[in-house]
Amino acid sequence: MAVERIAVIGNGIIGHGVAQIFASAGHPVTMIGRSETSLENAVGRIKLSLADFKAHGLLTEAEATAAIGRITLSTKLDDAAAADFVLEAVTENLPLKLGIFGRLDKICRADAILASSSGQPASALVAEVARRERVIAAHFWYPPQLIPLVEVCGGPHCAADTVTRTVDLIRRAGKNPVVIDKEVKGFIGNRLQFALLREAWSLWASGVAAPEVIDAVVRTSFGRRIAVTGPIESADIGGLETMYNFARFLQPDLNTDADPPAEVAAALKAERPARTWPGIYDWQARRRDALVAERMEELFRWLQHDRAAARK
Repeated sequence: MAVERIAVIGNGIIGHGVAQIFASAGHPVTMIGRSETSLENAVGRIKLSLADFKAHGLLTEAEATAAIGRITLSTKLDDAAAADFVLEAVTENLPLKLGIFGRLDKICRADAILASSSGQPASALVAEVARRERVIAAHFWYPPQLIPLVEVCGGPHCAADTVTRTVDLIRRAGKNPVVIDKEVKGFIGNRLQFALLREAWSLWASGVAAPEVIDAVVRTSFGRRIAVTGPIESADIGGLETMYNFARFLQPDLNTDADPPAEVAAALKAERPARTWPGIYDWQARRRDALVAERMEELFRWLQHDRAAARK
């Protein structure tokens, strides 16, 4: 069956972005939140995001208006009952998620897909679900309206048709779904991201270099290449024998600590002026908002590139 009606449970940084994605793709979306105030705030964020899309030539005024018109707000979980595809995007609270999926399993049609956008594998969410074959992980990345990737993983109980329909829905909405064949904590993207972060934190904490140096090394070296050739492609292109032998030399020396360095915990707990962002950097002296805005512009540039490539 074609998936048309969407329900999004949660209206935080992922939920409101996912609602924007599907509404912009022409789907009626019910966005379900804890309060009318939080839902109104989420709609405000969607309107600001749509304005950015218009400013970058990615939406017309009429398309943005139509997208907002497709979004219905609710504070009742039961209003997800009519949806063909329900996406859970609530805070990382497993008992809460289990209760939500248990309730959705009772109120939604037997052929409705129940998905989670969190880092939880599908098999961790089915304790209270009878029809486990329709539960799937669909992990959107922040900000979802700008990041193409969605990691899709069915788990051992999921039906092949659930995976196929989910991938088709996400692709038609303009995203890039990838199917993960085996459940693993954090899926693929977070595992790679945190492997790099663990080594970066370790290098800083052990005094190898200042954070500015470590970040500059990533941004101005393999960070430039990796958006075009991923790590395995890069290793093949660079010469597999060379990379294999260098890995044998270097991997025994890479950080393998189970916990982040104590220096990171100390930076998190350090006293700082009110309204100053916590971190390893001194965010009183650095312009965090400007850096975030620069990153958003780069994400929009890539999205414009992707749209242009798709039209060729």
